[in-house]
Amino acid sequence: MTTGTDPLFELSGKVVAITGGSRGLGRQMAEAFACRGARVAIASRKREACEAAAAEISAACGSDVVGLGLHVGRWEQCEIFVEEVADRLGPIDVLVNNAGSSPLYPSLADVSEGLFDSVIGLNMKGPFRLCALVAAQMQARDAEGSIINVSSIAAVQPSAI
Repeated sequence: MTTGTDPLFELSGKVVAITGGSRGLGRQMAEAFACRGARVAIASRKREACEAAAAEISAACGSDVVGLGLHVGRWEQCEIFVEEVADRLGPIDVLVNNAGSSPLYPSLADVSEGLFDSVIGLNMKGPFRLCALVAAQMQARDAEGSIINVSSIAAVQPSAI
């Protein structure tokens, strides 16, 4: 990826944290941010995949990129993640809540409480917690920043059950 010359897209000195960042849309965002000068933390449950993606993006863009393990649905891991990003790269300026899941199941009646709790944890509770933690950091240092929450097309175009 080539870096843009437009100062509007210059992100040197900014720290970006992206959940679900080892592949797909998350990885593309990580590369775009890194190639515009940001220091980037990418996270998913698969730490090794994040570390590999981080190494590739860092080599391609010349930015500091780290891969971290994170299960977004577990609040205590969200707290550890925010602290680790701050320790390794600095406080987060941009949070991208990209991790999410919508598993297929045969019918609504077959959705167990455990599956429901897991989906809600990953898609709602975890992103909420990360927003709260990062926003508190931003407020504490009187800094401007951005929080981006990614959702599926189902948010605006639901499908039949």
